[in-house]
Amino acid sequence: MTQQQTPVMIDHQDGDEPLSNHSDNTTFQQVFEKRMSRRSLMKGSLGTAAMLGFFAGSGYSGLAHAGSNRHSPLIGFEAIPVDASDRVTLPKGYVHQVILPWGEPISGNLPAFDPLTNSGEDQAHQVGSHHDGMHFFPIEGQDPYQGSSEDGLLVMNHEYVEPRFMHASAQGQALSRSAVPVKGDGTRNADEVLKELHGHGVSIVRMKKQADGQWAIEADPRNRRVHGLTEMEISGPVRGTDFVKTRFSPEGTRTRGTLNNCAHGVTPWNTYLAAEENWAGYFINHAEQPREQSRYGVAKEGSGRYGWELADSGDDRFVRFDVTPKAGSATEDYRNEVNGFGWMVEIDPFNPDARPVKRTALGRFAHEGVVFQPAVEGQPVVCYSGDDARFEYIYKYVSAQPYFKATAGGHLLDNGTLYVARFNEDGSGEWLPLVFGMGPLTPENGFNSQADVLVNTRSAADAVGATKMDRPEWGAVDPKTREVYFTLTNNSRRTEADAANPRVENNWGQIIRWREQDDQVTAKAFEWNLFVLAGPESDSDLAGQHLDGGNIFNSPDGLWFDPDSRLWIQTDMSESVVNTGPWEQFGNNVMLAADPVNNVIRRFLVGPVGQEITGVITTPDQKTMFVNVQHPGATTTPEQFAAGELSSHWPHDGSPYPRSATLVIRREDDGVIGS
Repeated sequence: MTQQQTPVMIDHQDGDEPLSNHSDNTTFQQVFEKRMSRRSLMKGSLGTAAMLGFFAGSGYSGLAHAGSNRHSPLIGFEAIPVDASDRVTLPKGYVHQVILPWGEPISGNLPAFDPLTNSGEDQAHQVGSHHDGMHFFPIEGQDPYQGSSEDGLLVMNHEYVEPRFMHASAQGQALSRSAVPVKGDGTRNADEVLKELHGHGVSIVRMKKQADGQWAIEADPRNRRVHGLTEMEISGPVRGTDFVKTRFSPEGTRTRGTLNNCAHGVTPWNTYLAAEENWAGYFINHAEQPREQSRYGVAKEGSGRYGWELADSGDDRFVRFDVTPKAGSATEDYRNEVNGFGWMVEIDPFNPDARPVKRTALGRFAHEGVVFQPAVEGQPVVCYSGDDARFEYIYKYVSAQPYFKATAGGHLLDNGTLYVARFNEDGSGEWLPLVFGMGPLTPENGFNSQADVLVNTRSAADAVGATKMDRPEWGAVDPKTREVYFTLTNNSRRTEADAANPRVENNWGQIIRWREQDDQVTAKAFEWNLFVLAGPESDSDLAGQHLDGGNIFNSPDGLWFDPDSRLWIQTDMSESVVNTGPWEQFGNNVMLAADPVNNVIRRFLVGPVGQEITGVITTPDQKTMFVNVQHPGATTTPEQFAAGELSSHWPHDGSPYPRSATLVIRREDDGVIGS
């Protein structure tokens, strides 16, 4: 049958979860406004004392001034200007190489990348789509931050796919970046579905610096893909419970695949954690939904995000995305399939035979990533994670067992306490335990076990009174002070302000930071403040001063501290607004470097058209930096796609379509990046 190409659109824009937090919990914006009003401070000029707070006593000088031109001991490059061209721009004295574009073969004997002819099986052996968080593991495999700076395993997430760039059947059709080609009978081509599933997940690739200074793939049995069909273990309190029993795993111990992997985490024992972010939209349930679906935004009408359940083969691997109850029990259908997603997934990059593990004790939500405090012998492991959706929460996990390097492993993430943050108006904060039987988390309030609390992490956080935030995304821990920074990307739907989310209709976002009480990372209380309010010069703030032309930015997303305590900030303006209206002044998405001691931020990198800059890590010697460019050309309209007039062709490698890829950045004088 000749295929009739009909675009199927997702119900929510660009894969973001629909608003699903309808609790009456206090918003961060309400807290902030009350705090600021007590100090009689104006929005947009918060004042040095208010902005710095407790940081002034810890080396964060209240006398410093914001601005891209101020001298900074940590930042030695000149800020680059705003740019809207289809290229990568770096400061003078820096150069870059493009590696690992989507579709490049990394294992097996496969044909070269061709988006119009590669099969679904080919994609299982090629670099995935839409690069995101990543880490460089030195090849010695002993420490995630120490070892070779010229040879290692580069491990990266692949958040989602853009089907119109993947399939020959999409050519000539007016498809948006979220649409998929559908056959005339309403089904989808099974091989196209397979290709999309294989385009998700994680790539593990050995990369080695060559004699000429360029980096190249090194053949290695550890080169592989973890994708939407990889078999995985379920561990922690949810393992074996009724919540995760399915036809595939009646015992509730296994699931298939990881999806929408955004940011990541790196454990002290040298493994990689892939976050599952906006996974709920991939599923459809036409029946009455339990709270573990409705509170996360599982669709009720139409199809899943890509209509995978419509694959014409009827294969069990695909029908599982329809979680409508269809049989007499959960072990006979896939009503619980969605409960196998929303977790942090631990992957051992050095052991291809080790099955990935979903660590349920870290909670189930739209994980942006996870960031660890430096591990200390004999003390618990502590890490933080943000729930990247409007009005959701920030979490902290403390292991029950202490860390010892000789015996450390994933078991430390199976037994511990998950907390959620409440930010108070006076700059204090509390970590509220999400423990069955404590406070409102009892059978009388609908919670019947710790597994119930974890599968329904958002509902548990609602119940204990956590503070609703403006899309908490990446976190970073200053290696010298142990203070924690988190990006709050934006929230245009906010109508009431609070202390930590200070602006209504928050289009620009901010970065919050906190210090644990008495500098004890296991503490149940903390002190918080804002590092920067992003936005245009007229509506931004960094230590009482506005940003300027060398550092204005908005929608902070990616965040990482290098070993010298430079804070790298990456932006994610939506494809629907970038370079339009009020956003035009910012140009394309960027990466900036910040010196938190002297309150200096400078623009370091501008990416090509239609992308977001995401994922950043350096080699141990800090002389090579890896940065990802995700979804270039996503601003191409349906009409432009149909006409073959794409908004970007980056990386300009002859492919008919733009490709996500990784930048290798170095200084021409071989110095430390950023200094």
